[in-house]
Amino acid sequence: MKIIVFSDSHGDLTVMRSALKKHRSCEIVIFCGDGCSDIQKLRLDFPDKAFFSVCGNCDWYCSEPNFQQIELAGKKIFFTHGHMFGVKQSCDRIINVGKQNGSDIILFGHTHKQMTSVEGGILLLNPGSAGYGGKYSIIEIDEKNGKIKATEYPDDDYGPVII
Repeated sequence: MKIIVFSDSHGDLTVMRSALKKHRSCEIVIFCGDGCSDIQKLRLDFPDKAFFSVCGNCDWYCSEPNFQQIELAGKKIFFTHGHMFGVKQSCDRIINVGKQNGSDIILFGHTHKQMTSVEGGILLLNPGSAGYGGKYSIIEIDEKNGKIKATEYPDDDYGPVII
């Protein structure tokens, strides 16, 4: 299963549209806030994709929740924008919530900086800002062996992270 992760589009759909056309095999789109109206437009453009999204601190009239936990391909994925968890200062709070919820993957935005790491066996990922920098990430979950592979786009200098 392939999941494309976006955040912080802030009114610019260019990168997200291009990425969805380039990575047609991605079945799932997860959006980590700050551009809820952008995601509504993408849902219309890509009706074959399943969309999950949360509200960000700049989504003033958004009816999406502040965070969600879903299960895909046997993996629990917790995602939020990040502002309510103080991610600009530290990832400790969001990691603790993920651990408490039994999450395998934690996704967030807000900082506009791409980050992919493994913390205590949990994949921690910020796709960066789609609107201010053209960043996004793709997560692949191997449904046979449970391996998770995360790749940053467009400039992944370190190669994918595999857990």
